[in-house]
Amino acid sequence: MAQDPYLAFAVVAGLTALFVWGRLRYDLVAVIALLAAVFTGLVPHKVAFSGFGDDIVIIVASALVVSAAIERSGVLEAALYRVSLRVRSIQGQAVILISAVAILSAFIKNIGALAMMMPVALQMARRSNASASSFLMPMAFASLLGGLVTLVGTSPNIVVSRMREELTGHPFRMFDFAPVGLVLSVVGVTFLVFGYRLLPSGRRASATMDEAITIKDYMTEARVTANSPVIGHALADLVKRCDREVLITGIIRNKVERLMPLSNLVLIEGDIILLEGDPKALERVVRRAGLELEGEDRPTEAQGVDEEIGGIEAVIGPISILIGQTAKRMALHERFNINLLAVSRSGQRFTERLRDITLQTGDVVVLKGDLVRLPDKLRDLGILPLSEREIRLGNVRQRLIPVAILGGAILLTALGALPVATAFFAAAVLAILFGALSLREAYEAVDWPIVVMLGALIPVSESIRTTGGADLIAGWLSQISSSLPPYGALALIMVAAMAATPFLNNAATVLIMAPVAVNFADHLGYKPDAFLMAVAVGAACDFLTPVGHQCNTLVMGPGGYRFGDYWRLGLPLSSIVIVVGVPLILLVWPLS
Repeated sequence: MAQDPYLAFAVVAGLTALFVWGRLRYDLVAVIALLAAVFTGLVPHKVAFSGFGDDIVIIVASALVVSAAIERSGVLEAALYRVSLRVRSIQGQAVILISAVAILSAFIKNIGALAMMMPVALQMARRSNASASSFLMPMAFASLLGGLVTLVGTSPNIVVSRMREELTGHPFRMFDFAPVGLVLSVVGVTFLVFGYRLLPSGRRASATMDEAITIKDYMTEARVTANSPVIGHALADLVKRCDREVLITGIIRNKVERLMPLSNLVLIEGDIILLEGDPKALERVVRRAGLELEGEDRPTEAQGVDEEIGGIEAVIGPISILIGQTAKRMALHERFNINLLAVSRSGQRFTERLRDITLQTGDVVVLKGDLVRLPDKLRDLGILPLSEREIRLGNVRQRLIPVAILGGAILLTALGALPVATAFFAAAVLAILFGALSLREAYEAVDWPIVVMLGALIPVSESIRTTGGADLIAGWLSQISSSLPPYGALALIMVAAMAATPFLNNAATVLIMAPVAVNFADHLGYKPDAFLMAVAVGAACDFLTPVGHQCNTLVMGPGGYRFGDYWRLGLPLSSIVIVVGVPLILLVWPLS
């Protein structure tokens, strides 16, 4: 029974049916498929969990951690910010956003690149009075195209490289994907910067419960540091960096002297600036201007285990001991090891120092402390944390460290000095050790459902090959394509991967299709490289639905898109990928 290919097909068919059904999350579906394969004898018990130690899982998890470190640094957003201020036309903004996402996706996970650039897109849309729907879906598609350029850009590339090593003895290297991926990215991005007009205009994001309770008017304090780019410049320069997102309500000099926020006031080191705005906008402005939040640098009792330090948003309850008190009088830091970073009160603008604000019932505060002990201290103070609204509001130091770490990992991999898994695992560890990302944030950055799905499906996909199922399918495909020219056979594999991806997830598609592609090439007497590359391209280019890839799903709500909108832009882009990609693969990876 263990060698029955039809039994393996039945497991995969059940897997596909559950994916399409959509009631169970994809990682749970993968685990069910693994159990089915083990209990039917398709996968031996001793190798049932071998997938969780596979290089694929290590590379994907490590790349997600490094991507999160770069996103947290804000260095790329800061670099693009100056450019975005000079471009006001929708067409020009589309060029910047779509191209930037495609470039970033070549070196960090595409979902990370997209998430990093979405706030920039929303700001641009607001400044130009445009709909974000003009930018977000093209950006999502560009992130998928950019991921084609390098080994670590997208999961299908990592999986197909590992499958090539297993099936042929040699993996794809870091830039083996570049000749095909780079051309497809350039052609695809060129289409997208004009093709966004195919989308319905004026779509707006639907309101969410989180938006309904968003606090818009936090007051916080930030200090001008020695390395701040605004030092020695007039306040008008900082106002420009605020870009109407944040209001400057006052300046404190020499700790006691209060100055009016006049546009010609020259900022000096040590000036304390009173800022008002929503948390995300405050974080962006503090980062752009190289400021440091007051209280951010004061140590807390968990200073030795930095991964537990964080900020949390909370509301002062009716019996709180802070009512009628100030942070200074309560000695909040000295007595409770909690730092007050921001305060918000509905309908009121603060002009006094943060430490001198007399707190009231209903005030919303941002507190920094040890996240393990913070809940108990909040209870003692009578403060109620806002559920699922933990935030990080602070200055990010050493911005270039994660970029340097990523560059080092790519260089060592490209030179063949280290395997990809080792290089990126080391990069993830270094990002944590150098403080680019806390240990807690690193665990949060890993997409655990994807990791579980990959680990569970690797043995299942291998059962298709070991039972002879891949060879059987390859024989059927050979009969179908017997009258087709080589490019027709290659297009058949690419289209099959494209068609399966919306239902299976792109990584699962590669795991199932790669062995079939290799056997198909063998039946036709061709080298397998072109067919494996076609599987990688087809699986990565899911432009037709919002559910086949996380990037597509991520923009659906903020862009106000409907399910059918994806076909408008995705179908012509898919056609372009097939028409350009097939002859390009044949040119770069000859069949014989």
